[in-house]
Amino acid sequence: MNPVLDNERKPVSGTFADAGPLLGRPDRLRARANDDGLLFFRGLLPRARVLEVRRSVLDILDSFGVMDPSYPLMEGMADIEAVNRYTSEELQWNGVGVTLEMYRRIQKLEAFHALAHSPEILSVFTALFEETPFPHPRNIGRIMLPHRDAKITPSHQDFLHIQGAANTWTCWMPLGDVSRELGGLAVLKGSHQAGLLGVSNNPGAGGLESILCGLDYDWQTIDYEAGDVLVFHSHTVHKSMSNQIPGRIRLSCDYRYQPASEVIEPASLKPHGPFEWDELYEGWTDEKLKHYWVNKQFEFAEFDDSIRWQKEKIC
Repeated sequence: MNPVLDNERKPVSGTFADAGPLLGRPDRLRARANDDGLLFFRGLLPRARVLEVRRSVLDILDSFGVMDPSYPLMEGMADIEAVNRYTSEELQWNGVGVTLEMYRRIQKLEAFHALAHSPEILSVFTALFEETPFPHPRNIGRIMLPHRDAKITPSHQDFLHIQGAANTWTCWMPLGDVSRELGGLAVLKGSHQAGLLGVSNNPGAGGLESILCGLDYDWQTIDYEAGDVLVFHSHTVHKSMSNQIPGRIRLSCDYRYQPASEVIEPASLKPHGPFEWDELYEGWTDEKLKHYWVNKQFEFAEFDDSIRWQKEKIC
């Protein structure tokens, strides 16, 4: 039996429990994080703050002529014909869903990066780590235009791509309402307990799929709303669901956090993309968001490419 295909036979049937009530009980918050490898917070951020970033991203897409003018901009409806003029390769640099020029403009948005420093998110990780969290500056946008050849992100563990401290957590945030039908994120609850898994090739974002080998964990997802926040351990397996709404763009972002005292891989301090920080900072007004890590003392860990190529590992 093909172990990769066997991964996908288990349905996404569960739903997340809201960890919001545990924010006042850090011991219980950490216990749930340790058991589940994930924490979901309904409405952790003000909806208006998130939608402001959404509007800025959609304005950029509109300037490239890929939005459907017959719908209000904030509905996020693409002009399918305009999108399909691009090749899938042009829209899939590192799984971001847009061209590099579109992505450069999105990466230049100060509000997109400022969202990662929201005090509500930092307070979650302060409680989780029991020390000061360090937000990685390498923030990632997933602006998934509905292209005819679009590929979903396969089941994977972020540690393969981030490395550094295993106790690095991803914060996945929808930039707008993202229903199951639109293709929100699904997470294999508790899968971090299995450690680092073998991988197989996959054409989706990241290029690698974790081989689950019949591990008895349950897939969970939810109908996300703007302001919701999902965080998970770097060994927690997750994947995107397929977009079943014709023409609708799925917008989300990945921010990453770790205890400030733990090791970090140097690339986590670089921009996400072939850009330079000074180029991206053009026009920013908040100096505290720029180069905020330069005076910190880090212990660096060398990237180990070998763990990304444990192909067809037999369990």
